[in-house]
Amino acid sequence: MTTFDDEREQTFERKFALDRELAFKVAARRNALLAHWAAARMALHGAAAGDYVKGLVEKGVVHPDPQSVAARVMGDLLARGVPTSRQELDARIARFTTRARAEIVRGALR
Repeated sequence: MTTFDDEREQTFERKFALDRELAFKVAARRNALLAHWAAARMALHGAAAGDYVKGLVEKGVVHPDPQSVAARVMGDLLARGVPTSRQELDARIARFTTRARAEIVRGALR
């Protein structure tokens, strides 16, 4: 392999690692935003809201699939008698993903 090929491969590896790190940070931030929204809908305040946010962010680390997090939130809302459609929840997740990505990227540029 030439030096150019080696450098190109290293560049791709660095980009892949940075993309994975960005995706992880965005998912964690999205889950925190979603958890704050859900906690407010369930009338959780103070330590209870903080524990809920922490638990949902940790769940997202263990099970990074957004559908897993959505199922948990939907179940929690229904258990508390808070009417929420899956469409509304999916729209919130999309909105919070966009917001989280913007916040993370904006923070990285500072």
